[in-house]
Amino acid sequence: MQLHYRPDLQATEVPAALAAHPYDGLMVRSKLRITAELLAHGPSLRYVARAGAGVDNIDEAALAAAGVTLLNAPEGNRDAVGEFAIGLLLSLFRNVVRADKEVRQAVWRREANRGEELGGKVVGLIGYGHMGRSFARRLSAFDCTVLAYDIDPAVQADQYATLVSLAELQARAEVVSLHFPYSSANHHYLNGEVLGAFQNPIWLLNTARGEVLDHAALVEALRSGQVRGAALDVLENEKLGTLTFEQQARFDFLIASDNVILTPHIGGWTHQSYHRINEVLTRKIKAFLAQGQAQG
Repeated sequence: MQLHYRPDLQATEVPAALAAHPYDGLMVRSKLRITAELLAHGPSLRYVARAGAGVDNIDEAALAAAGVTLLNAPEGNRDAVGEFAIGLLLSLFRNVVRADKEVRQAVWRREANRGEELGGKVVGLIGYGHMGRSFARRLSAFDCTVLAYDIDPAVQADQYATLVSLAELQARAEVVSLHFPYSSANHHYLNGEVLGAFQNPIWLLNTARGEVLDHAALVEALRSGQVRGAALDVLENEKLGTLTFEQQARFDFLIASDNVILTPHIGGWTHQSYHRINEVLTRKIKAFLAQGQAQG
């Protein structure tokens, strides 16, 4: 087996690289878009391996049409995301970021920074795959009730969360955390209508993808108090130098809000997950190739 490690390869150079070599597989991260046009340059491809969890940069229909298998590694960074979501929620509840900024400015405000406890809260998870389960398992250490909703009927409940309908989650949740992948079908899934249906004012976490959340609706919900606070590890447009006028206005509101925490898509980004993702993917590639040899 030959391996070509080309981290320096630009997206525009990938088609020629695929055409020049009869590669069996292509391993990518999040920046390279895998399209039907790109796949046409690699007729020998048998698999595309995504070093990470999200596959929104990959046209899965194009892969299926070309007979190319998609492999990814959500198991590799689920622990990192679960831990990070706990950190975001506790920071939000206890005003950690705001209080830190104030003390650095020699402002000492105890009563104004009186916080909330997680114990006793009802936490609703939308999406109960690897990331949602990781968060739920860590929430089990706190005295709270965890509800989960997932559109996949094959998803099973476990000891860490109770599966419920979206309507029940909207009726009971005090905290809502998003844990589902982005696709064109769920663009702005959490919009004004969905947010408005929550019967309690909620705290909102998003460690999934920015595009699943309608940021215009979020801003309105923050203004009205429907959302008490938000922690966002992902944004609608993460290339901050390319924001449209409307996106910039929403971003300006978020950065000026002391009940909003913003981080640069680092939920699954740890030294340990970097290695674990590649270990998981290596095992999956090995199993895929072994299965192909057995069938051959």
